[in-house]
Amino acid sequence: MAPFVMEETMKNKTKLTMTGYVFLAPALIIFIIFVLIPVITSIILAFTKWNFFSGVQGLKFIGLRNFKKLFTSDRSFMTALINTIVYAVATVPATVFFALIFAHIVNGRVYFQRFFRLAFFVPYISNLVALGAVFKFLFRSDGPINQILTHVFHVQNVPDWLVSTSLCRIPIICVMVYSGIGFCLIVYIAALKNVPMELYEAARVDGASAWKQFSAITVPMISPTTFYLIIVRLINAFQVFAAINIISDGGKSSGSVSLVVLVYEEAFKNYNFGYASAEAWILVIFILAVTLVNFGLQKKWVHY
Repeated sequence: MAPFVMEETMKNKTKLTMTGYVFLAPALIIFIIFVLIPVITSIILAFTKWNFFSGVQGLKFIGLRNFKKLFTSDRSFMTALINTIVYAVATVPATVFFALIFAHIVNGRVYFQRFFRLAFFVPYISNLVALGAVFKFLFRSDGPINQILTHVFHVQNVPDWLVSTSLCRIPIICVMVYSGIGFCLIVYIAALKNVPMELYEAARVDGASAWKQFSAITVPMISPTTFYLIIVRLINAFQVFAAINIISDGGKSSGSVSLVVLVYEEAFKNYNFGYASAEAWILVIFILAVTLVNFGLQKKWVHY
């Protein structure tokens, strides 16, 4: 009797295991085809010199030459790297800061809370191409921004935001901040609702001001959320593409081009997939390094 029961149990376990593999197979196949194979291919291509139109026979292994060129003689790469860092440094703190302030206000005793949540969230779910077109119109040489500067503030020589190599990043930064606040605000509101009200009541009994309650209770209690949002926004900032593509016509101005734009141009305009893969992996390593640094620093200010 016992051997028969054990045999039936093993059959049932095998059947359950096979059923699990059947359900897992579609996702696994998609992952292998669209993620794993492209990643492995890009690693291999990063060490080669290969133009798409030369075919497989034109594939030439050149070792670390692509990476050496990036850091020694390719000025456009260094410009794009600096621009990418500028986008991250300018947009991440601004997005997180404004989202926290607006979330704190919306989470308080204000009328039409749902309306304000929706109003802030809509830019996040809106098409970045559409947002880019709107901000491109706002920052045109004859657009509303310059009209205000001319007629309200009486500025004589208004800047040409979209052409100037020193100012062309500002419209792009505005798009990134504007489109990112909504997501951060919704996440912050969820975090604020989990802060125990007893802490605020005790602080008020002790005579703590509103600012003291915010800085000593709210900010530390939602620090894990802040850390999460910083990581997410950093990764998004390093991958900025659509805003640049619309506002500066694909990064024609060297003052606005980012690493992702550079990779796109090298791969799909110059068809140099080997060099583009090397640029892409530098970006991946850079994002990974910044993320690891943030994880190391979070022990000093994140309270779980």
